[in-house]
Amino acid sequence: MRALRLSTPGPLTEASLRLVEAPRPELDPTSLRLRVHACGVCHTDLHIVEGELPPKKLPITPGHQVVASVIETGMAATRFQVGDQVGVPWLNWTCGVCAFCLRGEENLCDRARFTGWDVDGGYADEMIVDERFAVAIPPAFTDTQAAPLLCAGIIGYRSLRKADLQPGEHLGLFGFGASAHLAIQIARHWNCPVSVFTRRAEHRALADSLGAAWTGALDQSPPRPLDRAIIFAPAGEIVPLALGHLRKGGTLAINAIHLSQIPAMDYNLIYGERTVRSVANATRRDADEFLPLAAQIPIRTEVQTFPLAEASRALLALQRSEIKGAAVLMM
Repeated sequence: MRALRLSTPGPLTEASLRLVEAPRPELDPTSLRLRVHACGVCHTDLHIVEGELPPKKLPITPGHQVVASVIETGMAATRFQVGDQVGVPWLNWTCGVCAFCLRGEENLCDRARFTGWDVDGGYADEMIVDERFAVAIPPAFTDTQAAPLLCAGIIGYRSLRKADLQPGEHLGLFGFGASAHLAIQIARHWNCPVSVFTRRAEHRALADSLGAAWTGALDQSPPRPLDRAIIFAPAGEIVPLALGHLRKGGTLAINAIHLSQIPAMDYNLIYGERTVRSVANATRRDADEFLPLAAQIPIRTEVQTFPLAEASRALLALQRSEIKGAAVLMM
């Protein structure tokens, strides 16, 4: 089978990932063998390729927004049948017995494994996944439409929850890529006015088309203070800027697995019982709640597709903020 392999993390070039003929992975009793149809391209993939996230396994096949069909089931696997369409998100396995798992916080499990970081992911023709961590894809979505939902969508939904967003509240989104362009649609479904901060005109135009109440650059101010805010860009310097727009008692959620240095800032920016919290991974419950909601709304994914062999080109475009919406690899 074909697979794109990362052997040496470092600055991204078109040669960072090498297309190879790889042996088919072995099937465990509780696992599924999947034929990959599409795989979303995520900033986390970029952090792994460039080594900003220390490698867990090398060589590694990245990719964790995988849409696939089941082609074989393990002897003890019963959740899905051959032919079913499933998704594989970032969270690939947890221990199930630690204090975090027992509290329903499996995203914080110290032994958790992640798709495309600890185990080979979806930049390949086939992959293996434990059936407990595969998710059913609503039939309303095509392969390309579904791929961004499996990380950008799920983590965007969790970010809205961790920002404590309530119906009708004013939400600010900082950065407007794959995750934000899905989160805004959930917020609008909850009747929340949304202000979007992004430097690129084409991203502001997309936000406008998805119902943003206001769009502007990072150094501009929305018409009124924000009740809640989410930072999607991996840039620590945005934190004090976002807090400057947040009302007293408001919440800022930072959706970034890797973030540049947060600068020193005046205590008054968080005084007034403002809350700052990170968003770390997502749980299976997040996926189970979000995917039916996405079909109900229904969420529209803005997608730019690339063939598997051009994954590095897609990552370069993502790095340069040239992707409008989400990038998806097609097998």
